[in-house]
Amino acid sequence: MDKKVRIGVLGGYRGSSMINYCERAENAQVVAICDKNPEVLNTQKENLKDDNITFYDNFEDFIKHDMDAVVLANYANEHAPFAIKALKRGLHVFSEVLPCQTMKEAVELIETVEETGYIYAYGENYCYMPAPYEMKKLYRDGKIGEFEYGECEYIHNGEPIWPSITYGEKDHWRNNMYSTFYCTHSIGPMIHMTGLRPVSVIGFEGTQNERKLRVGAKSGLFAVEMVTLENGGIVKSIHGWLYKDSIWYSAYGSKGRMECGREADKNSGHIYKMYIDSDEYSGGYDTAKYETYEPKHGMEDKLDGFGHGGSDFYSMYHFIEKIRGNSEADTIDVYEALDMFLPGMFAYRSILKGNTPMEIPNLRDKKERDKWRNDTACTDPKVAGDMLLPTFSKGTPDIDDGVYAYVKKMWDEECKNKDSGYIAAAFSQGSKK
Repeated sequence: MDKKVRIGVLGGYRGSSMINYCERAENAQVVAICDKNPEVLNTQKENLKDDNITFYDNFEDFIKHDMDAVVLANYANEHAPFAIKALKRGLHVFSEVLPCQTMKEAVELIETVEETGYIYAYGENYCYMPAPYEMKKLYRDGKIGEFEYGECEYIHNGEPIWPSITYGEKDHWRNNMYSTFYCTHSIGPMIHMTGLRPVSVIGFEGTQNERKLRVGAKSGLFAVEMVTLENGGIVKSIHGWLYKDSIWYSAYGSKGRMECGREADKNSGHIYKMYIDSDEYSGGYDTAKYETYEPKHGMEDKLDGFGHGGSDFYSMYHFIEKIRGNSEADTIDVYEALDMFLPGMFAYRSILKGNTPMEIPNLRDKKERDKWRNDTACTDPKVAGDMLLPTFSKGTPDIDDGVYAYVKKMWDEECKNKDSGYIAAAFSQGSKK
């Protein structure tokens, strides 16, 4: 494909980064943007000033636009239904996190990808950060031998930005998700690095405290998943609202160890730096070679303005290249996307059963899918039916409506000044060419 790939973006707020990519790229262009919020659409119109872009306030009209692919940057618990509709419409799909919220959706999504043959790419951008992406290259080259143990963490105290990402909506998915739901920022890079399928998981949940309750979030404070991979290796994943933010990945193999820098250590280089100890003799103390360096993807000159360590650029780049027929394009397909997500889903089922180990279904196996076709268990009342789960293992807390009114007031105040705060940071990415 020589012409530019024509992209439609659903979700003009988080989608700003993907819009930014297409506005700069030589291989893609935005032709349509859809959002239910008129303020978001107006802001994008003002920023972009592009008469070649059509704006929509509803998905049904948007999906009929003449385009090649859609970016789903809408609410994280609603991606699967939109992805399925787009694929059946004959469109390639880039799905921001998360891939689905029920096993029923997971089965339908996989089978739709298989039936249509269109490209589905999961947008887990943390896999493309400098250090985690380098870890994948090193592991696949045999640098640390066979994977034995890994740790990963995505600690993000969401309280300061909660008005900017929930808008005071009582029924917003973030307020009603369970503790292990948003797990792929931590688990994802470990799965993408090793290429190994998770086979079982034990989940643990932190308690509730005022940090979440005073902004209306109903899940446990944090979660831990202990995941066993198909080769017997173990991954410990932690994510949630602990005191200070932290993104970190570490992997042990039969011939070495590698990890990125710690965010708390300002001199470590964080996700931009690698630390490696390895040898050729499966654990020789005196033969290990120590290395540290800043890995490079290539195209660093194109990363200005892209968030998450430049990974927002690379995840979109590979998706577009995949559509264009580049066999080297590194995308996350639907099977790998669910390998990243299902450990969190079944970790919560483990928590609800008193931390009982849970087998993770292999949805590559068509026979395995049948037992999950009608499983709608989740915390979303609109979807779960009689399989509704509590948001916390000890029950869904009852939060006064005044809490959400307060959060909405904070959001309204931020909207009055689009040049400051989280909202400005999000939309500014869509204004650079």
